Amino acid sequence: MELNKVNYKKGVKAFEPKPPKNPCKFFSWLARVLSGFLTLGKINKIEKVGMENVKAPYLLLSNHQTFTDFAINSIATYPDKFNAIATFEGHHGQPKPIRAWLMHQVGCIPKRKFTTDPNLINECKTVLDEYKNVMIIYPEARYTDIGTTSFITDEYGALIKKLGAPVVTMVHKGNYLRSPFWDWRRKRKIKTTSVMTYLLSREDVERMSPEEILDAVRKALQHDEHAYQRNNKIKITEKYRAEGLNKALYQCPHCLTEFEMESKGTKLWCNHCGKTWEMDEYGQLKATEGETEFAHIPDWYEWERENVKKEVLDGTYSFEDEVDVYSLPHMKKFIYLGNAKFKHSRENGVTVEGHYNGEDYKIHRPSAGLYSIHTEYDYLYVRSAPCIYVSIANDSFVCYTKKKDVVTKVYFAVDAIHKEILRERAEKRAQRLLEREAKKATSQEE
Repeated sequence: MELNKVNYKKGVKAFEPKPPKNPCKFFSWLARVLSGFLTLGKINKIEKVGMENVKAPYLLLSNHQTFTDFAINSIATYPDKFNAIATFEGHHGQPKPIRAWLMHQVGCIPKRKFTTDPNLINECKTVLDEYKNVMIIYPEARYTDIGTTSFITDEYGALIKKLGAPVVTMVHKGNYLRSPFWDWRRKRKIKTTSVMTYLLSREDVERMSPEEILDAVRKALQHDEHAYQRNNKIKITEKYRAEGLNKALYQCPHCLTEFEMESKGTKLWCNHCGKTWEMDEYGQLKATEGETEFAHIPDWYEWERENVKKEVLDGTYSFEDEVDVYSLPHMKKFIYLGNAKFKHSRENGVTVEGHYNGEDYKIHRPSAGLYSIHTEYDYLYVRSAPCIYVSIANDSFVCYTKKKDVVTKVYFAVDAIHKEILRERAEKRAQRLLEREAKKATSQEE
């Protein structure tokens, strides 16, 4: 059995990347028109801060709340032409990859989620230095589960430094409130605001260290939708406003039981102990009886993250489940691979083991190289159910879990394991440096 290889039928070829397309004026205009239709009646305003004399080329870094982000960014950058990093599965289409062709024409660059791509820097430099376009990147690389900014990896400081282009940020406010990731199909009736800010000049990028650049970007993109709703007294009156929240808030803070949470209407409750919370019109939770452990929803979410981190640190974390697997080696269509075994631990990373077309296969992502993993609560492209998305360099695997509400915990664990590995590596480097300094000092004394 060859690692990270599925025995596909003849004619199934892996995707071969193309150079970024410099959109012609027609397709740039078409992207703007389509974006207008997508956002019709959905956006309130786009605010621009310090953008009076800023023209392409520049790097646009955007937070990521819903699909509408793409359209708003297209509108905000027009008439400048843009290229954008876009998820690989968003390009797929059948029976012929017409969608992939169209997305290529308007400037989208397909990338598999959370994989290392050696072509990324060269592609971005082509867009910025040769085409003189706007380069749009979503550093979080995932929609927000709970309305807060996801972790932005350390590599972005070095990437921005190498590109040497001005940096603009786009912070979307209200997109998640209107269409929360855990119930995105039903829209809440609110307006949104997007703030486009000129953050760093070319001279700033040249002068600053990668660490300073990264710190500035993280601060600029930091946002909390629930705090924004509360502080701006944004009412959400829909009677279903809490439905689906259990997908993200999977652990009861009262009895500590996992995966027994349910939601309906405006209420969230634990099936194990019976405790119930109600979401008010301003997005705050209140227990119907007794103590309200977390009124602010992101605080509950981060409490769960810390609990998973503790499991990782004390060595008790592991996950295993039966999954239904669909793969996407190309852009034509997803291929059903049948049932498989999904496993995750610090020692062995993520593995997916199954049988397809007469042969066993094993997909493996070691923990050291997996800084995050993509999860979905209601996947648009295959079927409506929670899943974990595992990518390798030339293929992608959508794994539908059988266990209830587990995908958020797996995401937390991948994140915690990677950060712990980075911390241990930093400690070892510091220790080696101290040892070298000690040897040097001893040598000089002798």
